[in-house]
Amino acid sequence: MPIRPLLTALLCACLLSAPTAQAAPKTFKLCWSVFAGWMPWDYAAKQGIVKKWADKYGIDIQVQEVPDYVASIERYSAGQFDACTMTNMDALTIPAAAGTDSTALIIGDFSNGADGLLLRGSGKSIRDLKGKTVLLVENSVSHYLLSRALEWGLLDEQDVTIKHVSDTEIADAFLSGQGDAVITWNPILSEIQRKAQVSMVFTSNRIPGEILDLTVVNSQTLAQHPEFGRALTGAWFETQRLLGLPTAAGRAARAQMAAAAGTSAEDFEDQLGTLRSFYSPRSALNFARTGKMPDLMRRVAHFADAHALLGKRGQGLTNLGIEFSGEKTIGNPQRVLLRFNHAYMQLAADGTL
Repeated sequence: MPIRPLLTALLCACLLSAPTAQAAPKTFKLCWSVFAGWMPWDYAAKQGIVKKWADKYGIDIQVQEVPDYVASIERYSAGQFDACTMTNMDALTIPAAAGTDSTALIIGDFSNGADGLLLRGSGKSIRDLKGKTVLLVENSVSHYLLSRALEWGLLDEQDVTIKHVSDTEIADAFLSGQGDAVITWNPILSEIQRKAQVSMVFTSNRIPGEILDLTVVNSQTLAQHPEFGRALTGAWFETQRLLGLPTAAGRAARAQMAAAAGTSAEDFEDQLGTLRSFYSPRSALNFARTGKMPDLMRRVAHFADAHALLGKRGQGLTNLGIEFSGEKTIGNPQRVLLRFNHAYMQLAADGTL
């Protein structure tokens, strides 16, 4: 065969045998639930911010809303998602208690009035809770808030009747006349306040820093794929910076988040006012480094242990440990299942993501 036809044949053979496309990027999944402090994930996904950061690291990140908050954490714990939004207490009592090693990658804010206890009718104080029925998501951060409120009122749980209602049903249940009091979080809290005659008798602003809103990642996934942690952290703080801007762009972003949360721009602004949001990685990092975190989590763990949420009552922190950026561990150091790691927030603060 002449050389030219031979070369042509070889070239055609190579083209036919070559891959038609590059291998698909590795996909990771994050779930979130409607809450003022977590609406930035929805915005970041819709505006392409998540994709921009995922593309930077050659990965794909899918962001999915799960309407039922507790169900979202349970699905994360079962391995259906690689990351999930949740509070510090729920990170301890659901995934960690179930044996899922998790890392608090991002501290987004702490509740400073976003969680509250509403009392129906003429009741005006915590003491008026005695003998009343309280609707809440049992064994959640709302239950923790009740415990702290009762401490303030010199009462205990035997003085009230707790009725468990899921977060997707609690507003309708209370507004239909069930219960004498309700504990929940925004935007549900503000909805009930608008529609019912109630008094706010206790809020999280009395316990600043105890209820943290986090983005939590499976620790094994993070160790194997630090690019996932970098992309999430970058996308989050880019969006947080925009969320905090007192400009037209900031107002437009907040208005879009409000619409996605099913509320007005004005109400969403009010909800943000009940959070101590960390709009920059430096402010989040400073909070993480205050040294208060171990004591804060001891208090949370004590509540969880008293309610047998960590296994056998009274033995919770003998069964699992909580680590703070490798510097300190409370509980069982041989079985750490919840980690507060501020390394990625440090990278964001240093501009080295």
